[in-house]
Amino acid sequence: MAGRNGRTVRDLRRANRRAVLQRLYFDGPLSRFELGPATGLSSGSVSNVVADLIGDGLVEEAGSVDSDGGRPRTLLRVTPDSGHMIGVDVGETRVRVELFDLTLTELARAERPLEQQRYEVDVIVDHIHAGITEVLAAAGLAPERLLGVGIGVPGIVEHTPDRGAVVHGQTIGWDAIELESLLRSGSPLPEGVPCFIDNGARTLGQAEMWFGAGRGARNALVVLFGSGVGACLVTPEAEHGRAVEWGHLTVRVRGRRCRCGALGCLEAYAGAESLLARWREEGGRVPRGADEETALTAMLAAAYPPDGTAADPVALAVLEETAEYLGAGLSDLINLFQPERILMGGWAGLQLGARFLPAVRTHALSYALRHPAENVTIELGSLGPDAVTVGAAILPLADFFARGGRRPDPDPESPPPAWHRALRERTPH
Repeated sequence: MAGRNGRTVRDLRRANRRAVLQRLYFDGPLSRFELGPATGLSSGSVSNVVADLIGDGLVEEAGSVDSDGGRPRTLLRVTPDSGHMIGVDVGETRVRVELFDLTLTELARAERPLEQQRYEVDVIVDHIHAGITEVLAAAGLAPERLLGVGIGVPGIVEHTPDRGAVVHGQTIGWDAIELESLLRSGSPLPEGVPCFIDNGARTLGQAEMWFGAGRGARNALVVLFGSGVGACLVTPEAEHGRAVEWGHLTVRVRGRRCRCGALGCLEAYAGAESLLARWREEGGRVPRGADEETALTAMLAAAYPPDGTAADPVALAVLEETAEYLGAGLSDLINLFQPERILMGGWAGLQLGARFLPAVRTHALSYALRHPAENVTIELGSLGPDAVTVGAAILPLADFFARGGRRPDPDPESPPPAWHRALRERTPH
């Protein structure tokens, strides 16, 4: 039965369960007494919801605290092993797969280097399948217990009703790749375990906003600085974040050719790939055969020698120019979106770290309009190199919360998506 606002009793119960679960998840352990004002629910509703969640094994008692003149109050918390998620980061140099419990404690991980097979779709799919199998075996976990698998990828992710998630990754040579369908083919997971695919910058932003340096901000930008650059915009209208193809903003007319094919993109000057290419072009000694992370470490050591010897002037000049391009790119984001907080993450951003950030900050604020520049802070992300993987795992977790802590029920009346039918047709009878 629907009420005046169109919400059914089922909708109300789901919302109440979600409110209690999320408060316990982010602020617990809490008592039933504390949950009332924290969620806006009546004491009776809190008691009913808590009893329901305990019955489902999602919430458990976690000791007690003294109350003012009364009986001790029992504390409640989310049960860590009541759900599990897998997060996958399809990065520039490797595919990383991590298994987490419901509280995002890492239980197992697997990594597969990409090396010379970078972004070959079949290789990526095989790495993801193998990584999922490996982490489940390491933890002794049945795949049926997963709430889902989240995957962060480069490029624009289009969610279609008939083909699932389709990835448009122009810079990596992916043209409308039906990744969800490919992952379902030969998957080690049961059909009922959902797969969530999104842009890696958005999963990074999700992680920083939930658990990192973005907590408490209403308007924020989380920047991913890796082989290329991207960003995630978080506003009250897009509270879960929206990926922004910031790396392909034009910063120089008729400039360097970007790996997307256009001229003068920010990524052609500010990504680690272009940074190392410019160092090489200017005569820098880039280690032969080294991956980008190793090469960037060598460049930093050349520009900022740890032993006090003379710096490599070419490496230093390229890094300083890169800081200015990044700062100019950030100033555009500041002027466009007026965020209160900008966070820089990604493996290259973290590797350049505190030594690089002050120059980026100075250039960003000098290029931006005065008023928004005075109201923004620019800092490093706080979750380290695993932030994209953690954010990917949050995708099924957020869906689980939205369902009030219930797993999705199959809808027998809904026609199966096209990828589902295609798999059945390819299966030998």
